[in-house]
Amino acid sequence: MKKILLLLADGFEAVEASMFTDVFGWNKWEGDGSTELVTVGFRKKLKCTWNFTIIPEKVISEINLEEFDALAIPGGFEEAGFYNDAFDERFLEIIRYFHSGQKPIASICVASLTLGKSGILYNRKATTYSHPTSHRKEQLKTFGANVQNVPIVQDGHIITSSNPATGFDVAFLLLEKLTSEKNVKRIKELMGFEI
Repeated sequence: MKKILLLLADGFEAVEASMFTDVFGWNKWEGDGSTELVTVGFRKKLKCTWNFTIIPEKVISEINLEEFDALAIPGGFEEAGFYNDAFDERFLEIIRYFHSGQKPIASICVASLTLGKSGILYNRKATTYSHPTSHRKEQLKTFGANVQNVPIVQDGHIITSSNPATGFDVAFLLLEKLTSEKNVKRIKELMGFEI
């Protein structure tokens, strides 16, 4: 069984997290059954960008990182306090741990900024929130990333994306890295995606 750590910062976007939980949930029950996703945060209750309150399955102090095979991080809003957790050194150390083992790391939208802040995107191709009114691409460049103007970027074991609309594609890419293309096609078909 391959375990995925869904790392949640206070102020994360629920829809971005739910794309990971749904894709990996479908795989666990209807796919090859080889994956388990665990939701983890700094505290026992987290508030999402749009004021949902969620209870992660574990807090960071309760997990052993060695048990996990991949890391997934949804983005969030500065106004909701996302960067308070996402730029916390404990959060960044988790990212560095997965990177040091070359384990798959998938981020959606501005979660790539946490990867940048951790230092793992230096001299790597990446993207982040791409709306023309946003300054997030410039911010990502300050971390040494080679910013690409495409919706999703894969550079080795790291996946970054440009907005919430890319979420399902990112989750499916991570699932493919952990299982197979054939398995992903089956899950997409079962979920009603055109393949």
